[in-house]
Amino acid sequence: MWHFRLWDVQDVAVFLSITLYMFHLAGAISIRSPQRSLTRSVQEDVFFSVDVTCNGIPTIQWTFMSAAVSRSIGIWQQGVYTNITEDYSSRVQSYTNGSMGLSDLRLQDAGYYVVTVTDAAGSSKDAGFVLKVNEVLYEDLQYLSVSALALACLAGLLMLAMWLLDKVYRKIVAWRRRKQMPENDATELQPL
Repeated sequence: MWHFRLWDVQDVAVFLSITLYMFHLAGAISIRSPQRSLTRSVQEDVFFSVDVTCNGIPTIQWTFMSAAVSRSIGIWQQGVYTNITEDYSSRVQSYTNGSMGLSDLRLQDAGYYVVTVTDAAGSSKDAGFVLKVNEVLYEDLQYLSVSALALACLAGLLMLAMWLLDKVYRKIVAWRRRKQMPENDATELQPL
């Protein structure tokens, strides 16, 4: 009798081990985010929302990249440590789920933000965010209108000063003329 076996016990064990390991790697780190492209205005705040799941306590690292620079924002581990760089120390709020808040935005903050999650085994996964920072036009117009008003007031004061100086000058000139003129004395006429 002929026995046909499709799988050997060792083959099944190896296949299951590899499959479980692949599922373990695939599910080891997960980064979910509702929004990856954000637009804010200067002086506003932004919240990079992520939900990180992994085996063990993850290490969260945020990095900023633009056409001109690439720099680390900070790195933290829940309940262990938080290390925010000096450039961002007063503006960054770190959260245990991996999220990050950045306050008082500047035009230079526009760019690409990357969160890197590393698990206890050393595996890591990245997710990126694009931040656009717009100038606030109404503040520029307000500044322009206040500047124009200040210049108009200054011009008005200068014109008033010139008018007053002209009046004073004319009075001084008239006073000098009167002083140089002989007084209305009764002059005697000499016979010819």
